[in-house]
Amino acid sequence: MSVSTDPVSPFVDLPEVPVANALGGPLHGVTLAVKDIYDVAGYVTGCGNVETMAEAAPATANAPCVQALLDAGARFVGKTHTAEFAFSLDGRNSRLGTPANPAAPGRVPGGSSSGSAAAVAAGLADVALGSDTGGSVRGPASFCGLVGHRPTHGRIDIGGTMPLAPSLDTVGWFTRDIGLYERVGAVLLGADRDGPPLGRLLRADDAFAALMSPAEDAALAPAADRARDLAAAVGTVTVAPRGLEAWIPVFRTIQGFEAWRAHGPFITARRPALMPAVRERFLAASRVTEAEYRAAAAERERIRAHVAALLGDDGMLLLPTLPTIAPRLDAAEETFEAFRARALSILCIAGLAGLPQISLPLATLEGCPLGLSLIGPAGRDRALIAFAARVMAA
Repeated sequence: MSVSTDPVSPFVDLPEVPVANALGGPLHGVTLAVKDIYDVAGYVTGCGNVETMAEAAPATANAPCVQALLDAGARFVGKTHTAEFAFSLDGRNSRLGTPANPAAPGRVPGGSSSGSAAAVAAGLADVALGSDTGGSVRGPASFCGLVGHRPTHGRIDIGGTMPLAPSLDTVGWFTRDIGLYERVGAVLLGADRDGPPLGRLLRADDAFAALMSPAEDAALAPAADRARDLAAAVGTVTVAPRGLEAWIPVFRTIQGFEAWRAHGPFITARRPALMPAVRERFLAASRVTEAEYRAAAAERERIRAHVAALLGDDGMLLLPTLPTIAPRLDAAEETFEAFRARALSILCIAGLAGLPQISLPLATLEGCPLGLSLIGPAGRDRALIAFAARVMAA
């Protein structure tokens, strides 16, 4: 793309192909970047992998979510880098390039929607599509100081997209401001299911306990107070009675089994030269048995019922998006793996429950962004975004 020479380097370097968009509409004048797991007609869908990019044929049609935004008037400006097969929370891709984090120089942008977050944070696109399986929109939003939302699972058509773990995969997007976020939501989400106003706010004590240190809690406190001031009723809750750590293996088992089912045949046959961290995740995924997967899926149903009961029709969970700010690019591999485990203890709540979560750029620590999140009831995504808009404006 013509913008691929920008020092942030969020875009995949591909030959430009015209992509038609409506000349008017609710997103007229908005520039759009698209994570390179979504089909865009005329472009290869590389999925962050060198071998896939070299061997895949160009897509013949746009993914439904891409088409919806083009039909609403958004103008396509490029496909963005992703971690290999979208299997990363930090966004590093040593084979195709790791985008810079414009909001925290020298630190990772977050993944796997790394290029999309970097493009929006750098002002190279107004909105960018990402995807969220285990935190790949929420995490980069926190790291890069953006608004990012994981929708209710199944709310947005995810066809024309590389799968990672279909029972967890969702379409998401980034913007710099909440007003544009609401406009994009109106296009992609359609109408919410009926329900009372969202006004009961529950602080997720166990999610806050997963923060790296008291410094993160102090940084988030003013924003958390703003959210509580706008709620009709407030309270506290322990989301996972046996500890959020007990939910991590449930998430990893489901994600791993489905990821290997989606990509194992290609990896086994093609033997791509994956990044070591991604290779290790797929190796672990290949060992998950169907019996383990079924047991984890059954536990997920119990978790979904439990969290849904906590929220009811009018509740929201207040929680940090991630345990800390973005790690440095030159951090040791052990640091990244320790961060990933702690992050998943927070991120898996909405993932396992299938609920909408929005991350808001409301705090900083050491000059780096730190996101505060809200989780709402299933199918109430636009109501959740509207409440988030009030918090942003307060």
